[in-house]
Amino acid sequence: MPFTLEHSVHSDLVVKKSRFIGCVQAVPDRAAAQAVVQQLRAEHPAATHVCWAFLAGGQSAANDDGEPGGTAGRPMLEVLRRQDLEGVLATVVRYFGGVKLGAGGLVRAYTDAIAQALLAAHKVPLHKTVTLRCSVPYSLEGMVRRELQAAGAGLGRVHHGDTVEFEFTVVETSLTGLTARLNESGQGALRWLD
Repeated sequence: MPFTLEHSVHSDLVVKKSRFIGCVQAVPDRAAAQAVVQQLRAEHPAATHVCWAFLAGGQSAANDDGEPGGTAGRPMLEVLRRQDLEGVLATVVRYFGGVKLGAGGLVRAYTDAIAQALLAAHKVPLHKTVTLRCSVPYSLEGMVRRELQAAGAGLGRVHHGDTVEFEFTVVETSLTGLTARLNESGQGALRWLD
């Protein structure tokens, strides 16, 4: 089962006078990850490198930001994969200290910065959700709201027209039970919408 992070966690590591500031945080998608990286570049204009790795929605990406190929982003990405994380961005801001570390030293430093941050992380299970839409007569609106709340579903848009149309999200594992209860309580008056 994949996990995500409850909150962002940081590390600060000095290796041969170079400072490596690591951070691992939950992000919903690649656009959000790139926004975080841009913000880090703005916050650390004197940093030599801002390397990152990202895993979310079946996508992955890694960026060495000028470090020798495969010495920063890819090793960070492997740390995320070994931890079975999803929807997560790992970043390391490096301030060069004047001593070259070599390829092996860089891989260790970037990997250690992320691994140390993850030691303090609180991982939470990532549950897949499904979005559904249904329509009911006004007399059943209260029943639908109660069933959605009891199932822990997230209520989205509600449209009041000839009928009441609900849009909601529910954790995939609760889907079968919720739809069965709604169908039964709806007594044939509930319609599922595309």
